[in-house]
Amino acid sequence: MKKIAVFVDVQNIYYTTRDAFSRQLNYRKVWQFLSEQGDITLANAYAIAPNDDSQHKFQKALKHIGFNVKLKPFIQRKDGSAKGDWDVGITIDILEHAPDVDVICLLSGDGDFDLLMQKVAAKHDIETWAIGVEQLTANSLINSSSKFIPIESKWLL
Repeated sequence: MKKIAVFVDVQNIYYTTRDAFSRQLNYRKVWQFLSEQGDITLANAYAIAPNDDSQHKFQKALKHIGFNVKLKPFIQRKDGSAKGDWDVGITIDILEHAPDVDVICLLSGDGDFDLLMQKVAAKHDIETWAIGVEQLTANSLINSSSKFIPIESKWLL
């Protein structure tokens, strides 16, 4: 049975499923799908610290499913822009856990992860799966992963 480590870019998945389908991802359905592919040995969801009850409930639900929820504070800049980016944290965790698994599964459409997926596949001889909204996932990420799994409507709330 394949050992699978799952890493979720929560902000990216939230916005891409909202923009493409006007719905949210059902993380329980994705967990069920991945469990059928192998043994989930690690599952991290990277999110922004809650500033309202709905986010807090959502993060509690993720924990109940089996995800470790990693939080970063939401930063509002003086110019009005905001920052809440987990790319470096996700990268570090994937590099750290890649030697221990057969599959790295990344839920994101962010092309910034393309080199990471290539690197861990080559260095550790493992599979890299990207799960994302097909029309909003960077081609570079799709092409650099050994498998791309599009988010389908059956996985939405």
